Amino acid sequence: MSAQPNDFSSYTQQFAAAANRANRLALENAESVFGVQLRAFERNSSAAAGFFGELSQAGAQADLQALLPKGLQLARDSMERLASANQEVLGLSLKTSEALGALVRQPFAAKPAKAAGKTR
Repeated sequence: MSAQPNDFSSYTQQFAAAANRANRLALENAESVFGVQLRAFERNSSAAAGFFGELSQAGAQADLQALLPKGLQLARDSMERLASANQEVLGLSLKTSEALGALVRQPFAAKPAKAAGKTR
């Protein structure tokens, strides 16, 4: 009869450890995702600021027409950076979900069989 409280305590400790690990994985993923998105935003905003600086310096109509291809290239580069960041975020989320799946499967892993010599 004393084995039941010990089992409950053991299961509670295992559950708390698994929940703690799951929370840590989720927070690490959120931190990584935020970092990736922040880097992409920083690169895009600095490129746009540089372009707007050039645009404000342009005086003649010919200068403005010369900046149009640069603006289109800036938009294309920004979209490529965003797509790359999204792919990286997807990869990070996939790794995190795999780690969470492994964490969930852990209690259900095959436990070693008890000694074969003991039969009832």
